[in-house]
Amino acid sequence: MEIVLATRNPNKKKEILSIVKKLGLFVKIFTLDDFPDCPEVEEDGCTFEENAAKKALSVALHTQKLTLADDSGLMVPALNGAPGVHSARFAGPQKDDALNNRKLLASLKGKQGADRKAKFVCAIAVAKSNQMITVVHGECDGLITQAPKGKFGFGYDPIFFDPQTGKTFGEMTRREKNKVSHRAKALAQLKETLKNLLM
Repeated sequence: MEIVLATRNPNKKKEILSIVKKLGLFVKIFTLDDFPDCPEVEEDGCTFEENAAKKALSVALHTQKLTLADDSGLMVPALNGAPGVHSARFAGPQKDDALNNRKLLASLKGKQGADRKAKFVCAIAVAKSNQMITVVHGECDGLITQAPKGKFGFGYDPIFFDPQTGKTFGEMTRREKNKVSHRAKALAQLKETLKNLLM
């Protein structure tokens, strides 16, 4: 009962681990930190699904373990869908959350109401050896705030407002966020698939 998460992001690991436990899946989870010789996968796909599938297959082939790969990000219609698949590198290759947030807020300066609509998107691919098993998709609609709010979460969480809860993701505890997030919705679709694979 082992799964490799195709990530070196400690925040993603914690979040996915807590969601997996909530789904009642008791597994041993590894990340790419446990496989330092695993080659980096260039995320050059045009969609979140393409990137997730590419990572899952590459890591599954290298580790010979069941692999789960997540590619996620923020899409803002008023910015023609940006930052999209470039969410982590929106402000540059250093993948700096604070810089990404500042750039996004500056890009939306002066915009109000519907022009601040956004959605978080998550694609999760599952692969084993050289076989792609499935790719699922989760979304969460919200609004971009005028300024960061909250000390929790990571990435764009402090500037993503969820109308259902009246909070930004940055104001939510991990437990609260895992009830409504795009990643939780995607992982929920995988529950039965993972159960069958891990039996």
